[in-house]
Amino acid sequence: MHPLLEITLMNKQKLSNTLRKLGFLHLADKARFYQQLLKNKKKNDRFLKNHPNVKLPPDYLIYESHEMNYEKYYMGGKKTAEWLVNHLKRHTDLKNKKILDWGCGPARIIRHLPTILPSDCSFYGSDYNPLSIAWNAKNLPKIDFNLNTLEAQLPYPNAHMDVIYSLSVFTHLSERLHFEWFAELYRVLRPGGIMFITTSGNNYVPLLTENEREIYDQGALVARGQVKEGHRIYTTFHPQEFMKKLFSNVTILEHIETPPQAGWIPQDIWIVRKPL
Repeated sequence: MHPLLEITLMNKQKLSNTLRKLGFLHLADKARFYQQLLKNKKKNDRFLKNHPNVKLPPDYLIYESHEMNYEKYYMGGKKTAEWLVNHLKRHTDLKNKKILDWGCGPARIIRHLPTILPSDCSFYGSDYNPLSIAWNAKNLPKIDFNLNTLEAQLPYPNAHMDVIYSLSVFTHLSERLHFEWFAELYRVLRPGGIMFITTSGNNYVPLLTENEREIYDQGALVARGQVKEGHRIYTTFHPQEFMKKLFSNVTILEHIETPPQAGWIPQDIWIVRKPL
């Protein structure tokens, strides 16, 4: 990571931690949403003009899922969907598969999969945000959407899914819910099925406080709470030792750490397989 970028991010983290302790972080996040809304207005208006037939969810749902930027939500979502498929293809053929996006939000990724993957695949999306699920179900008919709660319970039968992916969802859950949700995902995944999960690993160590770094170095999950669990500002960091403990009953096929790039800190990728 470039030293100037690291200093900037560390300063942002210090401010964020102060607001968290004071109980103002949700208000600050809401203010950031309006700031991004104004900043990107011209870009977003241009996107609407150039893509009049693209259905977009309400602005705050877009912001919660990524950024308040229509181009990054839609085109970036398609690019991420293609990136995801390329990773999965190394481990399964993706033909006639049942695929679950757990923590799908406003369908930034899964909305593109029916046009990328074979027509004999079935697609499912589950999320705890009722506004996201309501919009998805109304506007994206080729996908079966489910509203879950924070508690680890899904409506699918045992061994129903062939592939489950979850991008930056465990990054907003407590340690208890890590284990409970992974057990539930394991339940609905068929034997031999694949899970693709992203987490905040070693790339994020420079952003930790001294106390958080001690916890992380001991192989324990670091959780920044004091806000609504599951929300984007509830943040967790994942040492490899913790993830290997979480994945004790599956085979780790790949663990990918991508070096930080200008203005971007990649999350770790974990691809695991449920035993036959």
